[in-house]
Amino acid sequence: MAVLMREEDRRRFLRVRVNAPLRYQLIGAQGFSNTVLENISLGGIGFINDNFIPPMTKLSLEVELLSRVLYLRGKLAWAASLSHSNKYHLGVEFSDVNPEDKKYLYDFLEIQAGSRKHN
Repeated sequence: MAVLMREEDRRRFLRVRVNAPLRYQLIGAQGFSNTVLENISLGGIGFINDNFIPPMTKLSLEVELLSRVLYLRGKLAWAASLSHSNKYHLGVEFSDVNPEDKKYLYDFLEIQAGSRKHN
């Protein structure tokens, strides 16, 4: 079963593909799980995971971008099963980002977008 957002909602922010470590924890659950970030924007992240997480689930996130770990909170906005796989593509919408991490993320995205225009 797939729960999807409208295309225009999913692309409100500049989104870049990035392969970076991601740790996440369901709010209220014990322990963190590890996976790899697939893409990121100022509004949220996308990643592939072995386990289904229901939309609206609240998450604590730790994203390592370059030499800094960002501590973020969000809720699962959508989930879709991957064809011919037991994995899921998940999208998280940020709900809480401290100003320093938001500035770092903004600068990171601008640099990434700028470097891709010149390639």
